[in-house]
Amino acid sequence: MSLTLLTVTTLATPTTAAPQPAPRQATLTNFAFLPAETYLPGSEPSGAALGTSPINGVTPPFADQPIQGFSGLVRNSDGTFDAISDNGYGTKANSADWLLRINRIAPDFSTGAVDVVGGITLTDPHGHIPFPLTRPDRVITGADIDIESVTRVADGSYWMGDEFGPYLLHFDRAGRLLAPPVPLPGVRAPENPAGNPNLGGSKGFEGITLSPDGKTINALLEGTVAGDEPGTLRLNEFDIASNAFTGKTWRYQLENPNFAIGDAIAVDDNRLLIIERDSAQGVDAIVKRVYLADKRDRNNDGKLDKTMVADLLNLANPKHVGGQADPFKFPFVTIEDVTILDDRTIAVLNDNNFPSSSGRTPGKPDNNEFITIRLAENLHADPRVLRRR
Repeated sequence: MSLTLLTVTTLATPTTAAPQPAPRQATLTNFAFLPAETYLPGSEPSGAALGTSPINGVTPPFADQPIQGFSGLVRNSDGTFDAISDNGYGTKANSADWLLRINRIAPDFSTGAVDVVGGITLTDPHGHIPFPLTRPDRVITGADIDIESVTRVADGSYWMGDEFGPYLLHFDRAGRLLAPPVPLPGVRAPENPAGNPNLGGSKGFEGITLSPDGKTINALLEGTVAGDEPGTLRLNEFDIASNAFTGKTWRYQLENPNFAIGDAIAVDDNRLLIIERDSAQGVDAIVKRVYLADKRDRNNDGKLDKTMVADLLNLANPKHVGGQADPFKFPFVTIEDVTILDDRTIAVLNDNNFPSSSGRTPGKPDNNEFITIRLAENLHADPRVLRRR
């Protein structure tokens, strides 16, 4: 989660990458949303550190845990999705009463509604996290870990990428941490207890994705490591069997050093879909895109090749799906979920930063929107990716 809003002037600075040819327009095919003010019934109070003044018309604190901040997505075989909520309200300081959670959601595109049909809270009952946690019961809060990305392996367990380390964390199907967090060698965020940070705050593992063979994870940082070329992000390979980073990395070049990535998912052994975005919202939003990135670096510039496959601020919507305009715009400050539904269809969701973001309607908290997009061309994805649940 990142709530920094850039001005249009900042966003209009020249890009560092070569101009991209305009792709054929992608098309909005489905639209549904979960209302911003959706809470987990019978849960614990939350948002005490936000004060008592209204934020976008919503007054904290809250009697229950909001269901918000979708920062990573896993597709299930029954049409539902597992969506992780990140560290809560944006910082360690204001998220100690936010409980990290996987919510199971079910979009119903015939009605435009998204239902919450279950979920689990993340815990560390065996004491794997080496630093003190906020709660003595070892329920993990947003003051402890900032989960921003997720993938699931064959045994049903989850790997999650964090921004406070940055760490990779392995949870079982009940949300219990299975092993100590794995730090990225040589990279430390400001929140890392080891000190000497060389990565910006909230710039850790924003996108992680499982390889088609299920043996490795690619973990993409959101920000540039100190000393690296401005606007380049490290894509890091992690070997699941050895529980260690292999040391193999690639570089992803942002269109502008002020931009960030929102999520990543494997298409095959070499290619990934990556969300890239500016940090503006609403009418100020300029860049919200999905790129197809290729590790093979055919132009030999030392960076992943990039091809834009969807401009999220210019999606064709001739049928006015969801009662929305044509073209359709997805103008949120943080767009943090992408998954592949079939060889030409992807799903994209926003992290609504409840109650702080108001990209859809100024002065009102954003809903959690769930859209599907038909790309102009097939992905030619690895069949294992298309089958994966």
